Amino acid sequence: MQIFDLLDIIKLPFRKDKELYSSLYDIIGFYPRNISYYKQALMHKSLGHREKGKPVNNERLEFLGDAVLDSVVGHIVYSHFPGKREGFLTNTRSKIVQRETLGRLAQEMGINQLIVSNGRSSSHNSYMGGNAFEALVGAIYLDRGYDACMRFMEKRILKELLNIDKVAYKEVNFKSKLIEWSQKNRVKLDFELLKQEKDKNGNPKFTYRVLFEGKLKGEIGEGYSKKEAQQLASKLTLQRLRKEPQFIDKVFGAKADRTKMEEMPVTAVPDTVDTQQAFINESAPHPMPEHRQQKVVKLERFDDDQTQSPRPSAAVSDAPSQRKVDEEDEFDLSDIKSDPSREDIIAAAEAAAFSE
Repeated sequence: MQIFDLLDIIKLPFRKDKELYSSLYDIIGFYPRNISYYKQALMHKSLGHREKGKPVNNERLEFLGDAVLDSVVGHIVYSHFPGKREGFLTNTRSKIVQRETLGRLAQEMGINQLIVSNGRSSSHNSYMGGNAFEALVGAIYLDRGYDACMRFMEKRILKELLNIDKVAYKEVNFKSKLIEWSQKNRVKLDFELLKQEKDKNGNPKFTYRVLFEGKLKGEIGEGYSKKEAQQLASKLTLQRLRKEPQFIDKVFGAKADRTKMEEMPVTAVPDTVDTQQAFINESAPHPMPEHRQQKVVKLERFDDDQTQSPRPSAAVSDAPSQRKVDEEDEFDLSDIKSDPSREDIIAAAEAAAFSE
């Protein structure tokens, strides 16, 4: 324990905020020098406290603490994981400083019990503890400086409450959670690739955006892999769904528009007449091409008596026009005629006379 902590202990019994000092010592590991910073860090905006006409709450300290916390945790992660690339370091830092993690730390450390509010907003504001944690870091920075913030995170948080290795390698599948939510609510979900490029070191970088019902835009995520970018986009979209009821209304509104279009009746009834028949309609014969006519003649069927003239097949006999063509084309010996002789004329006259 340093000499200034001993002096603070000596002065402590004479101060009216003895109980607050003791509680803060249990939380941050040392006694505050300027208690006013810590009082303001624990003052929620719902209290409506004002001094000289200006609102006094922890929002400004929250802003400062957020920046300091990013720097401190970034420094710690950088030193703890030598050789790891930027994407891994950024992802690990974001897991530590995210509101959910800070909220759990605030609950574990007893910070939530020290927050001063109007009592109505604390029951439903899930980020009140995380915001107060950031404001407390801002108060430590103003009271003791950057090194004190570093000691607080290293000795009080990462050594006693949070395992940095487990946090770094723990996979939180926000994409799976978002898909599960969309499936339960029958909402159409897509991930749109907006950009694929390389950073200054030649590493591939991807940018994805969540889309609901093909048109409603969700949040955008960047990463050094498709999975990392989609995970970040899913996480930010889930946070927006939790914070903004109006956005949920828009999602279900887009779903209603889509389902309404799908359920609209189709009044036109399909025709049952088959316009592309597979068989030739015998009641409406089609003219036969010349090459098919020749093939039909060649495939004529003959009787057993080969001396008789060929009889056309059924396919030909059913077509009068075709039979006429065949009769003109076919011939036998009777087609060849010559003038009758004198003997033929006399024989014919005798035959006629006897017949009478």
